[in-house]
Amino acid sequence: VQLAESGGGSVQAGGSLRLSCAVSPYTTESYSWAWFRQVPGKEREGVGYITSVGTIRYAQSVQGRFTISKDNAKNTLYLEMNSLKLDDTATYYCAAHDKAVCQLREDLFSTWGPGTQVTVAS
Repeated sequence: VQLAESGGGSVQAGGSLRLSCAVSPYTTESYSWAWFRQVPGKEREGVGYITSVGTIRYAQSVQGRFTISKDNAKNTLYLEMNSLKLDDTATYYCAAHDKAVCQLREDLFSTWGPGTQVTVAS
């Protein structure tokens, strides 16, 4: 499996962005998928995940503002980000875990995309 994020950019605080993660060759029913983010000099932070059975969990910092979804027909994972804050500025990564269930732990995910930069300005 290979992953490629897109959709990053600059946005004003309070605005919205939708990130996409293209999965090749295809999304598999037995995988779980997640979004992480990282700021230079800080550890990578889990944003949320979606399991193969559709269970979705979010980090408390994004709960109610971010939405994860998956379109198997398009082999794409999405991260809809609303009410963006300055603290949401980071490089965002999608990741794949070859199990049907997971936790928001970086060490569980073996496949990563190269990342896409999101910058929230005041």
